[in-house]
Amino acid sequence: MRDLPATLYTGELFSNTAPVIIPRKYEYLPGICAFCMSGEFTKALRAINPNVAVENGYVSKIHWDPGKWLYSDTTIPLPKAYADAPTQWIFKGTITSSIAPLHVAIARLLGYQWPEHELDELDELSNSDGIVCIPAVRGEDPAAERLRALLAAAYGNDWSPTKEQELIAATGSEAKDLDEWLRNDFFEQHCKLFHHRPFIWHIWDGRRRDGFHALVNYHKLAEGNGKGRQVLESLTYSYLGEWITRQKDGVKRGEGGAEDRLAAALELQKRLIAILEGEPPFDIFVRWKPIEKQPIGWEPDINDGVRINIRPFMASDIPGGRKGAGILRWKPNISWGKDRGKEPVRPQEQFPWLWKNGKFTGDRVNDVHLTSEEKRKARETMNRKTRSK
Repeated sequence: MRDLPATLYTGELFSNTAPVIIPRKYEYLPGICAFCMSGEFTKALRAINPNVAVENGYVSKIHWDPGKWLYSDTTIPLPKAYADAPTQWIFKGTITSSIAPLHVAIARLLGYQWPEHELDELDELSNSDGIVCIPAVRGEDPAAERLRALLAAAYGNDWSPTKEQELIAATGSEAKDLDEWLRNDFFEQHCKLFHHRPFIWHIWDGRRRDGFHALVNYHKLAEGNGKGRQVLESLTYSYLGEWITRQKDGVKRGEGGAEDRLAAALELQKRLIAILEGEPPFDIFVRWKPIEKQPIGWEPDINDGVRINIRPFMASDIPGGRKGAGILRWKPNISWGKDRGKEPVRPQEQFPWLWKNGKFTGDRVNDVHLTSEEKRKARETMNRKTRSK
């Protein structure tokens, strides 16, 4: 507090004892930064308030001379914002300099891009539809081979089988290779790394070693204008459909384990179809949207968030899967209990879940299920009212 230190602000939470200075013009920033990091700033502030603890409001009373600080030798170049953690929005998608290179590589393989993502030759190795199956499906190489090829391109001459083992061990996994790590450890680590709001979803049929596993880019899966539904249909009928056909052929040939693999795949497909149709408990419910705007079937809005859109995938556990995880490989720490606070008064016709026995409660409930028929009727009613106006 004696020296009043200053630093660049990049969006983090901060104490209300610290003020944020926002220039009226961006070109003022280097000069203001130089002034605040110099001894002149402290002198100027102490001149109008000599107290040890200076209230934030006094900062705006200091005179700053643009002519002196913008065009003198004291102006300092602004450092470029940089982060090596993929949880930060300014992360640029670089695999080799990341603190979690395997997770960044998988995200890039699935076509995910950070807001500050810098395009390079690795983007040519990404998957365009946002689906990468761990076993070989539909003529595509297994996920481990595709991931290995991307890592080899990223590391160049530094890539080797030893480097692969080092990267796996660095995640805390004891997996012997990338395939085992992808099947058993990746999704749990991904959920924890990204604070239980995963953007790569590991969907599987409950068989650890020889079952159907697919990694799906959630941003592709929740894309608007029906594109997200097309991704889910592709996963359900194309990728998984081919796997099912292969297991049926295996049953005819008497191939060992084919019958069990077929049964598991059919169970998974049944749940995926249920998500596409969207009947309870596989429906999407958005507390803050009126009933006529609730999604019917797999009709997600990415702006509603992972917590809302992931619910159908966790609605019904697959045999052999984790309790509460549904068709996901691991259960992220997500629940749909009642949130704190109250909603403002809403019409009962449009927000029946906020009412009880004819009285408005405003309770922020989330574990609500609505049938497609209820939603359709609400849409029809609202359309009639709109046309009659």
